[in-house]
Amino acid sequence: MRRHLYLITGFISIGLGTLGAFLPLLPTVPFMILAAYCFARSSPELEAKLLDHKHFGPHIRRWRERGAISRKGKKAALGAFAFSAILALIFSPFPWYLIPLAAALIGGSWIWTRPES
Repeated sequence: MRRHLYLITGFISIGLGTLGAFLPLLPTVPFMILAAYCFARSSPELEAKLLDHKHFGPHIRRWRERGAISRKGKKAALGAFAFSAILALIFSPFPWYLIPLAAALIGGSWIWTRPES
């Protein structure tokens, strides 16, 4: 039963990560890291596919080994957070724009404090 839950969560994470490639506030790589974690506990073949992936594999390995995020990844994430915050400020009324603004500040500051690879 636990194996199936990890497998389902891994596939959901892949789906959310794919959406994150197109939506500014939804991250991609953290969902792929979560998928790798879930697949490590449910399907070694799917975990190996993620670890061997051209784009996501190196990020997953760096995160597992050192908890590190590349400088390019940090810049991309912070840029996406800033873009989302600006959109919220323009299109959302007070106090609703405070929610994405807070998410950007909290998420951005956490990302900024991670070690670089």
